[in-house]
Amino acid sequence: MPTEDSPPEAAPQRRDRAKGLLQSLFGQPNGFWSRAFRALCDALLINAAFVLAYVARYVLEIGGNVEAVNYVPLTAFLLVQLALTFILIFVYRMQGLYHLPRGVSWLDELATIFSGTLIGIAAIIFVLFLVRPFYYSRLIFGFSGILIVVLLGAFRLLWGAVLARLRQRGIGVARALIVGAGTVGRAIMQNLAALPELGYQVVGFVDDDPQKQEDLGRFKALGPTDGIVGVVREQAIDEVIITLPWISHRKIMAIMDACQRQRVRFRIVPDLFELSLSRVDIDEVNGIPLIGLREVSISRTSWLIKRAVDTAVAAIMLVFSAPLMLLATIAIKLESPGPAVFTQVRVGQGGRPFTVYKFRSMRLGAEEELPALAAQSEAGKILFKMRQDPRHTSVGRFLRRSSIDELPQLYNVLRGEMSLVGPRPAIPSEVDQYEDWHRKRLEVPPGMTGLWQVMGRSEIPFEEMVMLDIYYIENWSLGLDFRILLRTIPTVLSGRGAY
Repeated sequence: MPTEDSPPEAAPQRRDRAKGLLQSLFGQPNGFWSRAFRALCDALLINAAFVLAYVARYVLEIGGNVEAVNYVPLTAFLLVQLALTFILIFVYRMQGLYHLPRGVSWLDELATIFSGTLIGIAAIIFVLFLVRPFYYSRLIFGFSGILIVVLLGAFRLLWGAVLARLRQRGIGVARALIVGAGTVGRAIMQNLAALPELGYQVVGFVDDDPQKQEDLGRFKALGPTDGIVGVVREQAIDEVIITLPWISHRKIMAIMDACQRQRVRFRIVPDLFELSLSRVDIDEVNGIPLIGLREVSISRTSWLIKRAVDTAVAAIMLVFSAPLMLLATIAIKLESPGPAVFTQVRVGQGGRPFTVYKFRSMRLGAEEELPALAAQSEAGKILFKMRQDPRHTSVGRFLRRSSIDELPQLYNVLRGEMSLVGPRPAIPSEVDQYEDWHRKRLEVPPGMTGLWQVMGRSEIPFEEMVMLDIYYIENWSLGLDFRILLRTIPTVLSGRGAY
């Protein structure tokens, strides 16, 4: 117990120990303590589920009356409970429930729990009814199986929520260093940026190419590869992800050796001859990997489905938002002279220009004032973003913060120039400054919302925004569109990054 004579650093030390414990449990999902903790919780929940199943069958008599001659006390099930717990934990372990990769979905975990529980319950029933066929109620095992899946599934949901909350506070996050800023390196960065639930914080990257010694948004350039030991120490790196081409195999081996000496985890990402990682299809024959290419993410049929959904949803939204758009028009006209709707040329799919429609949020002549404000941009040299832009009107600030100013873009969606979900529509002057890899974001129609919006909107640096757009293009699905649309709602309501 702490006393008045305890040194002043005792409290910080206790906090550090507590943080270290949380890091052990949540920072390494496949670490020993994390696996042991989850297995212990599963064991407790399995026994709790069995007790509840006993109550349901023998106390509440769900499934039929229990005659006195067939009544079995709970204590008689003690060995059965222990055997079932052992079998299920063993089956779960064999199915990889405690060695799942980062970012695995809750549904995947639930599927593993369901199949493992089915196998375990079947095994215990087979053994028991082989030994004592008429002693135990079959229903208790059916109830147990259902309750085990429910309780363990709920525990995984709670575990995921706690993990996400701690990762927001920097606990359980692996600080990663990317080696190589080429095509593969950027692909890794864009995936880790788009999937924060994986629990990686990309501190920065190292690369020997002098032309790649500039920061990529929030990803910092930390020098050449020969300084990797110093970077690992100074930046407290937990994991090194090597994305160098195979031609640099000597350098890769040297980096691996350096990581081992520093006791830092490392991973190697094959460049696969500069192929897009999202298109790689890996199969195996008796442990031998077979590498091929999947079809492009967005096929012609998928495009037709996406277009049909865009048209239907945009038409419905236009009808229901008409009163709100009328109020916005009146407010704009009352505050300042000029048209209520602002038009601007943007660059769409394939680099084709089109006219975008938005409610006017600035005073007349705002575009002519832009050169004088360019030096105050907070979004780098390509984009212009300014939190306190003096050109905004009072009504305009509200419209932008609430995203009401973008409602006229539903007309662009109906015309097929935009989609509900996609990359941010670019201005021609921005596209003129694009590097070659930036232009990949022009392969699909721009969207009213997208990963760039739900991940932070104007707070996202340009390079990271491009990475998110490319991730979206290479991993497109209707399910991804639906998730982005759902996440857009709280983003709009919070007004995060809207300026």
